Amino acid sequence: MTPLPAPYRPLRPARSEFLSLRGLRHHLLHWGTAALATPERPTLLMLHGWMDVGASFQFVVDALAQERHVLAMDWRGFGLSACSGADSYWFPDYLGDLDALLDQIAPDGARVDLLGHSMGGNVVMSYAGVRPRRIRRLINLEGFGLPDASPELAPSRLAEWLDDLKTPQALKPYDSLAGVAQRLMKTNPRLSVDKAAWLAGHWAREQDGPGGSKTWHILGDPAHKRVNPVLYRRAEALACWRRIEAPTLWVEGALTEMSQWWGNRYPREDFEARLAEVPTLQRARLEGAAHMLHHDQPEALARLLEAFLDAP
Repeated sequence: MTPLPAPYRPLRPARSEFLSLRGLRHHLLHWGTAALATPERPTLLMLHGWMDVGASFQFVVDALAQERHVLAMDWRGFGLSACSGADSYWFPDYLGDLDALLDQIAPDGARVDLLGHSMGGNVVMSYAGVRPRRIRRLINLEGFGLPDASPELAPSRLAEWLDDLKTPQALKPYDSLAGVAQRLMKTNPRLSVDKAAWLAGHWAREQDGPGGSKTWHILGDPAHKRVNPVLYRRAEALACWRRIEAPTLWVEGALTEMSQWWGNRYPREDFEARLAEVPTLQRARLEGAAHMLHHDQPEALARLLEAFLDAP
């Protein structure tokens, strides 16, 4: 394995904190201090996607022109946050954890600016409709939702889930940190080597292996790989989206192709119809970026965010 080059050096190092949310230990990263937050420029909370970590937003935070109070949380079962201890993860629990977090970092109904990527984007869209007055500005980075599921799929989905419960789940270990970095760059060829080297240390941890060997393990609960037994219902998601009061920014990478995930089960026309339901929406498209747009074009994304968040 080729040795890693010097990793990326953060311009604004984060401070770690651990909070108990609904009885589970969660990891939180701080950039800046709470003293920077005002009603007109509140705390910006960033929430990562599936199989990612809060540290993933470091490059965007470094690219911001002005310092502000920014937080990023590791979702339960990811990064340094505790695993749920259950054999499956449930989408409403992410909303519950987010609600509990806001009660601590923005008490007495104070509003925040809320950003989510991918799975995190889906969470923040639902949450902003359920708790519309807790969000000042909302940003969705490629949280497309899922294809609408027909009720007739319920028996086969539940059977698949029951079979999954009997199947041990595991994530591939790596023999070195360089191997983790190579895995990150294989998933996203646009990720630079220095950023991959830095992310690898936040995405995985070294553990003792057999015979005194060392292996690197991804910081994600393998239970996340199990199929979700609850069907995604488009109508239910849109019922939340229609209640969003915050001005909303949708950002996507110009190189993203929805068909890579769902084929023809979720056509672009369906998603466009969903976006049309959001009351106050702005759209942006980042050239030279795909799904991991906060890694691909952090400087361009930072400019978009500041223009949106700081607009009157």
